[in-house]
Amino acid sequence: MTRIGTLASGRGSNFNALVDAWKKGSIPGAEFVVLISDKPGTGALDVARGFGVETVTLSPKDFPSREAQEEAVIAALRDRKVDLVCLAGYMRILGPKFIGAFPGRILNIHPALLPSFPGLHGQKQAVEYGVKVSGATVHFVDAGCDTGPVIIQAAIPVLDDDSEETLAARILKEEHRIYPEAVRLFCRGRLKVSGRHVRITPE
Repeated sequence: MTRIGTLASGRGSNFNALVDAWKKGSIPGAEFVVLISDKPGTGALDVARGFGVETVTLSPKDFPSREAQEEAVIAALRDRKVDLVCLAGYMRILGPKFIGAFPGRILNIHPALLPSFPGLHGQKQAVEYGVKVSGATVHFVDAGCDTGPVIIQAAIPVLDDDSEETLAARILKEEHRIYPEAVRLFCRGRLKVSGRHVRITPE
């Protein structure tokens, strides 16, 4: 059984997609054991409670330093024997200590086709740049900003009249589709990483 801990800062739509897929049996061998948020009262906490998943709030305001807050998050995950960490709109850059605590066991979803448009507002960057195709990427997390090995990508056209909001809404549908699939593949032991390349092995 793969014990999963999720970190979220916002409304929790990707977390909802993950747990909904799990509850429907689409991610066998998984158990979502905790949702940790750095923001009290955020929507992701309500989503977790609705699914009966334990919630923990660790606000940076309650700690003397960024490092202290991060150590508390690591401790909370370790206390619950978490095997896989899923970032679902967690708006904090993870430090090297966190990456080292869960090597090769942290996944993230990003609303662009990496390596294009990393960081914040990937949808806005795509619209402003004038690209014809954008999408979503699930990747392993490393010490850089959205630079880890790519697991799954989904591409969609960028329309001439797209705004950041309309493009984001269409990308979000793809995020909700590919993130549960990536977690399923991880839990089935089907992701083999070699340098920057992630190979999906057969069933």
